[in-house]
Amino acid sequence: MTAPRTPAQVLLESRQRDSYEKRARVISTVDAMKAKGETITFLGVARAAGVSNWLVYSAGIREHIEKAREGQAAAKAREKTSGSRASAASLATDLELARAELKAVREERDHLKDAVQRHLGQQLHQTGAKELAARVNELQETNKDLKKRLTDSEAECRGLRDALQEAQDDLIAAREALRNMMRDQNRPG
Repeated sequence: MTAPRTPAQVLLESRQRDSYEKRARVISTVDAMKAKGETITFLGVARAAGVSNWLVYSAGIREHIEKAREGQAAAKAREKTSGSRASAASLATDLELARAELKAVREERDHLKDAVQRHLGQQLHQTGAKELAARVNELQETNKDLKKRLTDSEAECRGLRDALQEAQDDLIAAREALRNMMRDQNRPG
């Protein structure tokens, strides 16, 4: 009898399987593009395979794409000598495809973000009630301590304000006494 798998193991196996499938899809897409004579670019391969851009630059995949591109570069050199070039319409199409890819990547990012949030929610749900109660109690104690410190700080602040006011009153009285003394000294007598 095998031990039950943890959620982390299930997630790891799922990610590995997903990674393998995506890599296989990228390689078959490169081969298909090569067979059709389509220009092979990292962005184009990622878009056609429906994977993120970073995957086509990963080890093992990058080399396969670079090899296909090198084969096409030789063919393009022959085409250049024969006078065939990419048209403005072709470039506009590439730009539109790049925009569509960007939109798809943003949607994928949002989807993955939602999935992570759901996963974190499930982990939080699986956390035991005792752990949560202990954490709540800890937070309440911390809150109580912070309230006491705030009250003490406010009392200290009031004391300092009173002392400042008293010092200002003393300063005003001392200035007044000094003025009176100077006036008395300066009177002709």
